[in-house]
Amino acid sequence: MSERVAEVGRGITLTYEREGSGVPLLLIAGLGQQKHEWHDGLIAQLVVRGYDVVRFDNRDVGTSTHAGFRPPGGLAMARKRWDPQQYDLGDMALDTVGLLDTLGWRSAHVVGMSMGGMIAQTVAARYPARVSSLTSIFSTTGAARVGRPALSTWARMFRKPAGTREEHLDRAVGMYRHIGSAGYPFDEARIRATAGTTWDRDPRPAAGVGRQLAGIMKSGDRTAEVRTITAPTLVLHGDRDRMVNPTGGKVTAAAIRGARLHTLPGMGHDLPAALWPTFADLIDSHVRTAETRSSDAPNL
Repeated sequence: MSERVAEVGRGITLTYEREGSGVPLLLIAGLGQQKHEWHDGLIAQLVVRGYDVVRFDNRDVGTSTHAGFRPPGGLAMARKRWDPQQYDLGDMALDTVGLLDTLGWRSAHVVGMSMGGMIAQTVAARYPARVSSLTSIFSTTGAARVGRPALSTWARMFRKPAGTREEHLDRAVGMYRHIGSAGYPFDEARIRATAGTTWDRDPRPAAGVGRQLAGIMKSGDRTAEVRTITAPTLVLHGDRDRMVNPTGGKVTAAAIRGARLHTLPGMGHDLPAALWPTFADLIDSHVRTAETRSSDAPNL
């Protein structure tokens, strides 16, 4: 694989990787996450099942375009006072559509985790012809009082940013011990390696994360829009999620007609390696069903 850069419009460039061949599958990462958070082992599981897999850095992380304005502080977020340049999930969805254009994909099966699930939902709602199926992983609709982080998680999120690479790695380990899955091996070495790659590609990433978080909050309750989604939808969520409460998955599935909710026991807000074959099987089954239904649909 090699990194490529896509010009997606409005002065935004997105860095992406592409691997495999076959059915187009676009993976959208979460808050502050870079493309490699979709780990190579999971990508390999999807490639062998016949997918042309693309993963990318959203705006404001990795080597994609970063905004130049300061992110709002906690008080400004609480008061919903945004910089005039502050983007929202709709802007990030349009970035994603621009990437589809660059790839030459009329449509793709779209998988998003956490904030990436919110972006994927927005693409499916606003650009339905571009989404062959939707898989929303530990995400939510923005509805009040559901899908919210635990108070202990909020406290970790609003700590003073790490000042050094080693502190960043330690913070990542601590966060994943807090929000990660229960009953699965905790791979500290992999977490440190992933966090190290994150820092090396984008040192001191806190400002970009802050702007992305503001983009989520600026988007507000998207339930009415999510209800308009017509793409076949699979919702995956763990029952031990401290970042996006499992109620987020429930309201997402309830809002989308025909959506299927699959709850994974013990899973938190991460993709443990032990579950990679399970994730790949679930996504593959969902996509194949959507492909079959599409081919069987009458041409009107």
